[in-house]
Amino acid sequence: MQIQPRMNNPALVHPDTMKALWALKASVERKGVAEATLMLIELRASQINGCSACVDMHCKMSKNAGESDERLFAVSAWREAPYFNAAERAALALTEALTRISDRPDAVSDEIWNEAARHYDEAALAALVVAIANINVWNRLNVAVRQPVGAWTA
Repeated sequence: MQIQPRMNNPALVHPDTMKALWALKASVERKGVAEATLMLIELRASQINGCSACVDMHCKMSKNAGESDERLFAVSAWREAPYFNAAERAALALTEALTRISDRPDAVSDEIWNEAARHYDEAALAALVVAIANINVWNRLNVAVRQPVGAWTA
């Protein structure tokens, strides 16, 4: 079934928005977080938010960057899967907490934060938080307008 978008993506309607979102993404690159980890958090947040366009795109981008099928298939079950190292697990836990901020009173528990801080210095941790926030913005834009799968290319 092909979903029809409600309107053009707001980032396309307002080109300055697109530039700002791409600049925000670029601002976290090479700040101490592996590119593969950044791709995993984009995929995980997109899964949680039900953004099919982003799930599709981030799987394709990750595959193009050399990510394994096993890891991509297991992102939604990362806690039980053996394919992720401790730093990736900390980043994925932080992604889930920051994406689901209304699910619990202490959205990002000290346990989740401290585990992430064990693996990432302040600059890298800041990059993770910004990257998670950015993908959540993209997810919300795409879900709001019903961005169809395949509309964005990898």
